[in-house]
Amino acid sequence: MKFPNDADGEALRSLYNEGISFKKPQSVEFFVAVPNKTTGEKVSQVLKGEGFNCLLEQDDETDEWLCSFSKKMLLNHSEIVKMQKKVDELCKPHGGYSDGWGVFVD
Repeated sequence: MKFPNDADGEALRSLYNEGISFKKPQSVEFFVAVPNKTTGEKVSQVLKGEGFNCLLEQDDETDEWLCSFSKKMLLNHSEIVKMQKKVDELCKPHGGYSDGWGVFVD
């Protein structure tokens, strides 16, 4: 299977090499970096308004704030990129930005 030569393509290649199925939907977790709790609460409300169940938490080690939500979807490069762009469009006006994604692997 071929993957684009970018960070998302590398992540997908790694998942493929681990044997993760690309034929059935996976739970993909998207991350949104925010500068503080107040901004995170605003961003969470925006994401909830779009139908996402968002979790806001602060990293114990770095004190950085992060919103996350998951979406069941096929592991498809263009769809993942599209979702990250949508997240940026929704969150940048409120002080947040898309900060990657991951997949829960058993």
